[in-house]
Amino acid sequence: MRRLVSYGMGRRQKRVWRSIILYVLLGIFALSTLFPLIWMISTSLKSGDVIFEIPPRFLPDGLHWENYARAVIEINFFVLFKNTAVITFFQLLSNVFVSAFVAYGFARFNFPGKNIWFLLVLATIMLPGEVTMIPVFIGFSEIGWSNSILPLVVPGFFGGAPVFIFLLRQFFLSVPKDLEESAYIDGASSFKIFCKIFLPLSVPALVTIGIFSFQGSWNDLLGPLIYLNDVDKFTLTLGLSMFKGVMKVEWGPLMAGSILALLPVLIVFFMAQKHFVEGIKLSGIKG
Repeated sequence: MRRLVSYGMGRRQKRVWRSIILYVLLGIFALSTLFPLIWMISTSLKSGDVIFEIPPRFLPDGLHWENYARAVIEINFFVLFKNTAVITFFQLLSNVFVSAFVAYGFARFNFPGKNIWFLLVLATIMLPGEVTMIPVFIGFSEIGWSNSILPLVVPGFFGGAPVFIFLLRQFFLSVPKDLEESAYIDGASSFKIFCKIFLPLSVPALVTIGIFSFQGSWNDLLGPLIYLNDVDKFTLTLGLSMFKGVMKVEWGPLMAGSILALLPVLIVFFMAQKHFVEGIKLSGIKG
């Protein structure tokens, strides 16, 4: 009996130690992931001399809030914020709704060459954007869309994003056909079924691709760099690049502006975190 008790206590202690070691390792990995963000916040509050000290000083020499003031004033932060929000809104709308509409067609309709067309959509994922960058730019310039946000927001309304189409198609395939057949019997059209049944059921998946779309559009540098020329039409990423000169980089204001630009992404992610995790489990990512 004593042996059984001691054996049980030994197993319990092993499980406790394993849990402790696991949490310590997870804590270390979490800190290593957060360290760049912490360093960016620290740098945004340092004076210019302290930033370049060797060895580096982790804590700032006081709270230099003037870096944030310069980031807001010198690049006209709120105008660039508005431009970025407008572009992100339209890209988010097209990537979520249009991708869901196309995915619904591939998942629920039978038409000639359906699988071939779907393979062609997936094949565009393998085509690097650099290959089509110049001809697409020439095409938009010929129709007078250069130096405007139209090339950044309009194309998404003509097909959506291939990756999002794939994920949503996988999700729509898991929806029971009985729901769809019952709606058809009640006289509902295909579009009404899409809006009333598939969209509400796919909220976690839509939130997931919405977060990906929001982050990609908000942090996009290459697209605005190619098509926007006027400073008053710049996005935040282009505006922050103005702190990077040929001979000098204003690291304090640059990090301060980066923190301000990062806040909307963090807020959106934490607000939608629950749906995001559920969408990852339910979508085709799980294989």
